[in-house]
Amino acid sequence: MDHEWRYTELPVRARQAIEGFVPPDALVARRLERYADVRPRPADHDGDTEELDGTVFTHHFEDVPGDHETVRWHYVETGTGTGEPVVFLHGMPDSWFLWHHQMAALADSYRCVAIDLKGYGQSEKGRGDYRHSGAAGQLVALLDAIGVDRFTLVTHDRGTVQGDHIAAAHPGRVRHYVRGEQHLHHFHPDLAPQDDLLAEAPWSGLMEDPKRFVVWAYAVVGNLPVADEDMRRVIQEYSYPGITRAVPRYTMASTFRKEWIERRSDLIPRWRAPVTLMQGRDSRSQPREFYADAAERIPHAAGVEVRYVTGGHFWPLESPEETSAILREVLRVRRSPAS
Repeated sequence: MDHEWRYTELPVRARQAIEGFVPPDALVARRLERYADVRPRPADHDGDTEELDGTVFTHHFEDVPGDHETVRWHYVETGTGTGEPVVFLHGMPDSWFLWHHQMAALADSYRCVAIDLKGYGQSEKGRGDYRHSGAAGQLVALLDAIGVDRFTLVTHDRGTVQGDHIAAAHPGRVRHYVRGEQHLHHFHPDLAPQDDLLAEAPWSGLMEDPKRFVVWAYAVVGNLPVADEDMRRVIQEYSYPGITRAVPRYTMASTFRKEWIERRSDLIPRWRAPVTLMQGRDSRSQPREFYADAAERIPHAAGVEVRYVTGGHFWPLESPEETSAILREVLRVRRSPAS
């Protein structure tokens, strides 16, 4: 291995936390019993509304040029149309719904837009460009189409990989980058055993049962319980046809190591907006010790801070009120110089 790309040794606490990373089958089976009655959810249509946390959310679909034809996007919006846009990107195995508590909490002041990433939820699942850089570029084309020019970007997990490309390629448009649950400067492959598992999913059958995969994933890196009604909807949003074949295309197009090298060598040096790193205090896949020197590792950003949220990897649903409070605070005080 090149000296320049030496892995960071895991702290003892982090090493202990990932022992037995894969949950026992008996634990997964018990949790599956709890959600045995969850059935697929009917697809939404453009303009459909629903009320969550006392707030009205509107579903939208948009066909945008990409992959030499068009990419069909599903996104959900709430809040004030005249407020500053806040764009939310989810991770795996999630959807726009990951952020619904935070969107409802911010709806009084912001235009909140949460997008199903390509391959997820009700967005495009056909063949095409599943490099994160390519998918991120197509996602920005969606923002152009729906009139989102300058915005705050809030991301989680795999959505953060695309967020990194957006923040680098469009520094003049990102007011503030709130970056969640993804490797930054430090990395160790023991934290990412899912990389190989996901790439082999179409052949191994890892995702064939979406309900089981969601329960398994939340057991792997979750920490605090997620409300039953939220977990049921997470399962439903990951159960739309085509997801289990589309999502592995990302890991077949790259590796976590390649992402890490590209991030350090090319993307991070191009970030200019203020950056707030949000991490689960007890995240098993993202040790908090790896973010202690974050300000040194993002040299050109207009300010860097790290905020830890009570819980594990899925803190938007594990600690929804705390997450919402932190987001409201950082959005209020952080602005790029061009704001």
